Order: sequence, then structure tokens, then C-alpha cells
Amino acid sequence: MLSGIESKIIDSQPFLLQRRWLVLLALLASAGAYAALAYAVPRTNFGALLGWFGLATAAYAVLLWARLPLRWGLGAALAFRLLWLPALPAWSDDFYRFRWDGLLTTNGLNPFQFRPEELVARPAPVPLAPALAGELAQLYPHLNSPRYYSVYPPTSQAVFWLATRLSPHSERGFVLLLRLVLLAAEALTAGLLLRLLATAGQPPRRALAYLLHPLVVVELTGNLHFEALALAAGLLAGWLLWQRRPALAGGALALAVATKLLPVVVLPLLLRRLGARRWLLVAAATLGGLLLLFAPFATRGLAANIGRSLGLYFQNFEFNASLYYLLRWAGYRLTGYNEIHRLGPLLAGVAVLAGAGVLLGERQPKLSNLPQALLLILTVYYLTSNVVHPWYLTPLVALSCFGRWRFPLVWGALAVLSYATYQTASYSENLGLVAVEYELTLGYLLWETLHLMNSRKVRGVRKIVG
Repeated sequence: MLSGIESKIIDSQPFLLQRRWLVLLALLASAGAYAALAYAVPRTNFGALLGWFGLATAAYAVLLWARLPLRWGLGAALAFRLLWLPALPAWSDDFYRFRWDGLLTTNGLNPFQFRPEELVARPAPVPLAPALAGELAQLYPHLNSPRYYSVYPPTSQAVFWLATRLSPHSERGFVLLLRLVLLAAEALTAGLLLRLLATAGQPPRRALAYLLHPLVVVELTGNLHFEALALAAGLLAGWLLWQRRPALAGGALALAVATKLLPVVVLPLLLRRLGARRWLLVAAATLGGLLLLFAPFATRGLAANIGRSLGLYFQNFEFNASLYYLLRWAGYRLTGYNEIHRLGPLLAGVAVLAGAGVLLGERQPKLSNLPQALLLILTVYYLTSNVVHPWYLTPLVALSCFGRWRFPLVWGALAVLSYATYQTASYSENLGLVAVEYELTLGYLLWETLHLMNSRKVRGVRKIVG
């Protein structure tokens, strides 16, 4: 689909006038596709979803191939996101849980302390105001995990609280406020990508590979996933490290971790890059920031409740996986039942060991190659994970802007195939489409690896000859 994309197509090149009409056509096609996806395509209609997303992906490939000027690209990225502004998320029901948590915090209840099923039970574990009880009863049927404690960390909870406080009775107003926050985060991400790329001596136009990617537009702005906020905070931490402000960088990293827990993996990678003294400053500021952010939710059972939900993630849930599904198949053949309770933690351990291998095996760890180390670690993590929702891949798309690897662009485009699961109420996965997603992604990754190895050999020969 995107197999012709290489780093050179998003580097700085003259914008050819004869391609202008093609670019305009691609921009119009993108806008039409996003409008359809935002307002006319439910996730149960997989055929239409795939068709419109495929059109947006084809247009995206054209825009990169045509070397869209940076100013045009930034304007298009903003326009595509603004198209979603008044829309309710059609592909994700997570925003119902966001509103549930926001209602709890605005009413003085801790979202980490009670499971939704407890609060709709009679009697409830705590007294509820009649108005709150009524709103929770309306939301409850829409929740996708009513038996689990909230897994959304404090920064996300603060946004839920703010949106609920400003729009206490309007679902659409709540969604609009969330989207404005995420749009602000995406604007910050755009600015930081441009600055970081320029600082690293790379063409700023490479940021368009992230900013225009259909997966990013649809999943972050459209479906309100908070990877947008975590990525903005993570990039801010990176920029502050470049500016030699380790304490502030630690604070920004704390915001990222308190939005989505996964950014904590960057801390070990910073030790050799910063040295012991600066690393300790970053680590202390991160820990202090996390303690401060979690403090409003501190209860005796906070860690245990979050741990239970995370444990269920690794031992009960499965979606759009690769290696895990192969091992699950082998487990069925050997034992006759699903071995997820063993395979989930086992593969998580494999990912940790792989990350340790990357950490110890780096020859010249520098801030400039930190994005590529992170890309490798997160790729291994998601290839070994038992749950890979499409929006999880958006940070990989962003990290790919800093180097030669383009497989995240392919993977992100193909991840939409996982939405075939939602065609029926039973949420039955189409494993054939999952196989297509990973075969094409890994095939492209293999091609890129071989191409990179050949390029290095050619450069080595030229040095010897020269």
C-alpha cells in the first residue's frame, strides 16, 4: 500500500508546479474521506470504513510523494482535524468511560476506588445524589469494561474532570471540550516535531509523515485517544533535554507517564545519554511529579486497584495480536485451552528482556538516536503484546519521523483491518485480516532492513575505495 515510501519523499525538495493539481485532488479526497468517517460511517459498517480510510491513505501517500510544501501540509493537518470538531466518536466508545470518570471526580468520588458495576448496584457502596445516580445509570450500558477499575492515569482524569465541570449535562459538549484539549496537544506536537527535527539537522517536512497520517487524524482527534497528550508531553520532555533542563524535562515526562503509563520506558534509556547526575535529576523530577499528580487520588487501595486492572489487561484481554496469537494456537494444540494467563505475562517479560538488550547493546547512546531506540523497544513490545489497538501505534508513527524506518507508516495504515472485529455484537476477530496486517507489515520491515544493510555495505565499499 505504502511500499514506495522512503525517507527521500518527505525530505526537502522543490514543489513541482505540474503536481499541484494532483495535490489539490488528494487534499479534497482526504477532506471528503474524513468527513464521511466522522459523520456517516459507524464502525459496524466495515466495508465503508475500510473504503473511506483506504481513500484517505491513498491520498496521504500522494501528498508525501508529491513533496507537499510544509506550510500547505500544516494547514491541511489542521483542517482535517477541525472537520471532526462537532462529531461524536463513531469508532470508539471509550469516551463514555471518560465521562463516567469525570462525573465521579466532579462529585468528589475517586474513579480508582469503585468499579462501575458497584456504583449501579443497590445499595451502592457510597451514597449517590439522585442526579448523579441517574446520569451513571444512563452511561452504564455504554461502558465496555464495567467490571474493572479505571486505568486512566491522573493527567487524563484531570482532563475528564475539566470537561465534565464545564459541560456537566451535555455529552456533545463534553466531547467537544476533550477534542479541543487534544487539538491543543496536537498543535504542541507539531511545533515540537518541527523544532526537534531542525535541531537534529533533519528536514522539518518529515513531521508531515505523522501530522497527515490517517491513523493519527482518525484515532487521536476523531476517536479521542489520549496518546495525543502523552506524545506532546513526551516530546516536550525531549526538547527540554536538548535545552539541558533536566528537572523540567522530568516534570514533562511525569505528565506523559501520568497520561499513559508506557512513556516510563524512556527513563532507562536516558541513563547513559545524560550521565548519572543529570539522570538522577530527571528521575527525581519524574518521580516527584508522579507523586504530586497521583496525590489527589491516593487511597489505601489505589496501587492494588490499578494493578488489578493492568493484570487483567495482560491475562484476560486479546485483540489484534501477532506473536501472541501464534502461541495461543500452539497452546490450544498442546493443552486444549487458551493459555492467556501464562502467555500474557510471559510475553511481557520477553518485551522487558528485549528492552534490556537494546539498552545494554547500544554502542553510542545519544539524545539524537533516542527516538530510534524507543521505536525499536516499542515495536518489540507491540509485536509481543496480546492487545494492540490501532491508536497504540501512533507514537511509532511519530518516532519514525526521526530516522529511516517507515514500517510504522505501513503498520498504522493496515491496523484499520482490525476494525472488522466490530461488525457483529459478538466482537469476533477476523484472523485472516490480522494475518494480512502483520504479514505485510513484517514484510515491509524485512525489506527495509535488507535495504539498509545493503546501503551500509555500499557506503563501506566506497570508503575503502576512496
